[in-house]
Amino acid sequence: MDLINIDISHETVDVDPDSIRKYDNNNDHLSLKRALQTVITATTKHDVDSSIYAPSHLLIPDNTWIYRIISPFCKLVPPVRRFAAKNHYGNFVIERETGKEVWETMPVYARIGMHLLFFGKLEERVVEASMVRELFASESRRQGKYFDSPHSTRNIPGFIKHYNINTEELLEPDISKYETFNEFFYRKLKPGARVISEPDNDCVIVSAADSRLNVYQNIDLATKYWIKGKNFTVAGLLNDEELAKEFNEGSIAIFRLAPQDYHRFHSPVTGVVGSSSFVNGTYFTVNPMAINEDLDVFTENVRSVMILHSSAPGSSKIAFVSIGALLVGSVRYTSKEGDKVIKGDELGYFAYGGSTIICLWQKGRVKFDEDLTSNSSQCLETLVKVGMRIGVSITP
Repeated sequence: MDLINIDISHETVDVDPDSIRKYDNNNDHLSLKRALQTVITATTKHDVDSSIYAPSHLLIPDNTWIYRIISPFCKLVPPVRRFAAKNHYGNFVIERETGKEVWETMPVYARIGMHLLFFGKLEERVVEASMVRELFASESRRQGKYFDSPHSTRNIPGFIKHYNINTEELLEPDISKYETFNEFFYRKLKPGARVISEPDNDCVIVSAADSRLNVYQNIDLATKYWIKGKNFTVAGLLNDEELAKEFNEGSIAIFRLAPQDYHRFHSPVTGVVGSSSFVNGTYFTVNPMAINEDLDVFTENVRSVMILHSSAPGSSKIAFVSIGALLVGSVRYTSKEGDKVIKGDELGYFAYGGSTIICLWQKGRVKFDEDLTSNSSQCLETLVKVGMRIGVSITP
């Protein structure tokens, strides 16, 4: 007996890349909506190729000799990036540990979401906006409900295979012990699986998540190079005008988590957990192609704002913003106000989907590492892991 009912009353449509492009070219918004519903329903199947976490398209299939020859030179060919962005195929990112530029495909549901967001003329998008927001919200709730059911464990083996997840580093490597897909998705790691940089030096700041990272010494630089939403403001992000004043001309770090990432997030500093608040919103995709468009993703998506008080000399306040995204069920804290945390300590986790953490520092209180700022100025994300050094605190 099924443990959860999945609504499949909508018409089934093709969700392969060619079909998605056809729907977009023909202004067939209804079929794009049905395609999103169809691929979410397909999550209940065993076939990885038809499920929600399957890639939408490989720019060049990675099992071919062409890929092996061309991939090292992709960073030298800007048209390749532009082509990938235009067709919503995926992103190039820098692997910090090796310095290599690598290609990441976009999951098919994110690609459909991108086409829905940027469908047709501006006037048509304005008319469709409320319906698209509700579609993203309802499908995110439906997916979250399924992944919280015992029936969803059937998706775990395919997810591991598709993303080549290293189960040996898990606190519980036996996947049969997970009672739902979400339990596996926000899996814990063995002690020592992530090395915390200079744990006894409170001035060293570390990565809050396994993620793709952009950093900017000044928030204005972030809006110049990365965050293109015309209505983005710190006050809008924090949903608090007075709190925002404390971060005027401050610094920003943007950690983007992909579906395959370890989805628990950690304190970047040693200090004390302050107050937290929840901001309701929608569920736009947080893919860079959405962030780099005129779309206010960060100030419209559902999010939680937690304040951290750093114990570094000079004591500074950090705004730690956990942002949900398309198909993310929830943001959950495992720490509370008043808790003392050491950098690298867990603060909480995301349920299924891609998601983002934004950390804000007050003006002049942080200096980010040069390789990260250089990559960010070229509009490239850097792959980092929890505990990696990303900068140092500065005493005012």
